[in-house]
Amino acid sequence: MDNILELKNLKKSYKDFTLDNLTFNLKRGSVMGFIGPNGSGKSTTIKLIMNLIKKDSGAINVFGLESPKHDKEIKQRIGFVYDENYFYEELNIMEMKNILQPFYKNWNDTVFEKYIKEFELPKKNKIKNLSKGMKMKFSLAIALCHNAELIIMDEPTSGLDPVFRSELLDILYNIIQDENVSILFSTHITTDLEKIADYITFINKGKLVFSKTKDEIIENYALVKGSKDLLDNNTRGEFVSIKETSFGFVALTKDIIKARKIFKGNCIIEKASLEDIMVYTVRGNV
Repeated sequence: MDNILELKNLKKSYKDFTLDNLTFNLKRGSVMGFIGPNGSGKSTTIKLIMNLIKKDSGAINVFGLESPKHDKEIKQRIGFVYDENYFYEELNIMEMKNILQPFYKNWNDTVFEKYIKEFELPKKNKIKNLSKGMKMKFSLAIALCHNAELIIMDEPTSGLDPVFRSELLDILYNIIQDENVSILFSTHITTDLEKIADYITFINKGKLVFSKTKDEIIENYALVKGSKDLLDNNTRGEFVSIKETSFGFVALTKDIIKARKIFKGNCIIEKASLEDIMVYTVRGNV
C-alpha cells in the first residue's frame, strides 16, 4: 500500500464555513506539511481524520481502512500530538502514562522509557509544572510508544522557543528514518516545514490550493520584482497575485521558467519561500 492516508472529496459544512471537496494523499514513510491561514480548515480536516466530528460527504481511508467504519483499529495505529495539553494537570508523567497505557494493545514500556530518558522528562513532576515544550515532548513520547504508523501533529511548534522547535524537528527527522511511519504536520510556521517536509498541502477558505512535493513547489514558485510599466493584461495573467506600490510591484508566479522568458532580465526574480507562497496566495492582489 503506497498511501497511508487518503482523503477524497471530503466535505464538512458549518453555518459560516465549508470544507469543500478536499482531496489529497499522504504516502507511507513521508512527512506532509499541512498549511493554511487561521480558519482555512486545517483543524477541521484533522478532526475529520480522527473521527472527532462527522463528515457530510466524501471518503477517508487510513492504512487502507475506511473511516469511521474501522475507527478503533485505525486509532490503535495513530499517534496524535495536539497544540493544547489534554492531560490531567495534577498527575505526574508516570501516573498519566498508567491511565493511557491500557487503551493501546501495542503499548511498549521499553520504548516509552527510552523516550522519557531521551527527552529528559522529569517523571515525578506534575504535568501542570512542565513547560510547553516538555508537554509537547510527553505527547510525542505517548504517540511513539504504541507503534504508531501515522503521527498527526496539530500546530506542535506553536509557542515554542527556537531552541525547542529545532530540537523537536530533529526528533521528527529521526522518527521518519523508519520508512513505515508517516507524519501529517499542521502548522503556520512554514520555515519548520522547509527543513523536514517531503510534501506540502495548502488549503485556503476550505479549498485545496495545491498538494505537491516540497521540491516541486520550491523549484517552480518565485517572486518577481520590477517596474509597474512591465505590467499589462497579458503579464498580469501570469501571476498568482500582485502587490503594487508607488515604486513598482512584487508578484508571485508558479512558473519561474516562464517568468524568466517573459521578463528577460528586466525584473529581479528570486525563489519564493513557503511563507511567501502562502501570504501572496491568501492576500491576493493589493
